[in-house]
Amino acid sequence: MLGTLSTETLEAIFDALPVDLTFVDETDTVRYYSRGDGRIFRRTPAVIGMKVQQCHPQKSIHKVEQVLTELKADRSNVAEFWIDLKGRKIYIRYFAVRDKTGRYLGTLEVTQDITDLQQISGEKRLLDME
Repeated sequence: MLGTLSTETLEAIFDALPVDLTFVDETDTVRYYSRGDGRIFRRTPAVIGMKVQQCHPQKSIHKVEQVLTELKADRSNVAEFWIDLKGRKIYIRYFAVRDKTGRYLGTLEVTQDITDLQQISGEKRLLDME
């Protein structure tokens, strides 16, 4: 163990990140989502306990199944996608979450608006902050 954090502190950390987090367990059940104010894809408490397939449009369920199958089977540890949504570039990554023995625990979905990041050039160093 590298340290200890209360559940309240851990949730506050996740909510402060500039990404949306959703965790789906090994049975494809939604167990957690971050509550940041700027979530790209809104979540409500009703999704907790739902199968992740029920949270996606019918036309994309086969792709969700494909991603989960690849991650569960350890054929991949990450799946990446990006879409254009309301004039913004949205980067969506799915990460396999495994315990120390490699057993699949679930999938972490990380969604981020990278529109502004794509405009970065040059450098801005810590010492340049004012």
